[in-house]
Amino acid sequence: MIVVAGEALIDLVPQGRGALAGLRPALGGGPFNTAVALGRLGSPTAFASRTSHDAFGEALLDGLRQAGVDVSAVQRGPEPTTLAVATIDSGGSAAYSFYVEGTADRLFTTPAALPEGTRAVSFGTCSLALEPGASAYEALMRSAAGQGLFTALDPNIRAGLIPDADAYRERFRGWLPSVTLLKLSEEDAEWLGGTPREWLAAGPSAVVVTRGGDGLTVFTADGAEHRVPGEKVDVVDTIGAGDTVNAALLHGLSTLDALSARALAGLHPDTWRRLLGFAARAAAITCSRAGAEPPYAAELGEL
Repeated sequence: MIVVAGEALIDLVPQGRGALAGLRPALGGGPFNTAVALGRLGSPTAFASRTSHDAFGEALLDGLRQAGVDVSAVQRGPEPTTLAVATIDSGGSAAYSFYVEGTADRLFTTPAALPEGTRAVSFGTCSLALEPGASAYEALMRSAAGQGLFTALDPNIRAGLIPDADAYRERFRGWLPSVTLLKLSEEDAEWLGGTPREWLAAGPSAVVVTRGGDGLTVFTADGAEHRVPGEKVDVVDTIGAGDTVNAALLHGLSTLDALSARALAGLHPDTWRRLLGFAARAAAITCSRAGAEPPYAAELGEL
């Protein structure tokens, strides 16, 4: 079982020209998208979060269930669902404005236990930036690592939600001893101001950096570096592409029975390139569709 911990929200996505052109509500949030992508790929997956009792919250839970994701660890509350208004540029990249005050996912509390059979826990995005929930997710990360579970982190920086950048960067460095696999974009890496080698020295067994259409690179603790190119595709938008990479990496590692720090450190270079290529193909399919619509296993073939 892979548990994805973090926010579920509603993306309001423009359907034409202009910032308010036919805004369409879409299910979203980095952790939500990762959980759905894992479910579609066939990995046993559970979601740990807090969602509203409102119509948006019910729709988010329905979306998880349709993907085969276990929602028994989802907490509920009367507060509204977080909204994110997307702006899509000419290259398909999305920027977001968030409406987060008093929303349900900010009030997540650390669960007493994870679902039975949990092998890995994935964290990231807004949930690690917005208090008081951020501290609860951080406590869960440290607890999972302390139990010897595989932990994955995608910081997926949303700078507009971070009031003190230096404090967040320091906090990020404090998470690294509890992280097995760190995945982040080139843009995130630049914003955080460190290097993969520095981050590896702090704890993770591998760091994967995504480079958009230029592909993915993994840096490993033995000093190696492996790259794969991106898959060529007509980009509709990039919403959910990084989340799809998260899911593809975790699904692939589960398939390879490599959800441990020791197994990750021992992966052969050819296996890394196969895994990264699988993630690149999955992300390309997501980019070819409007919104966060990750692929199903049948669309990708074998790892």
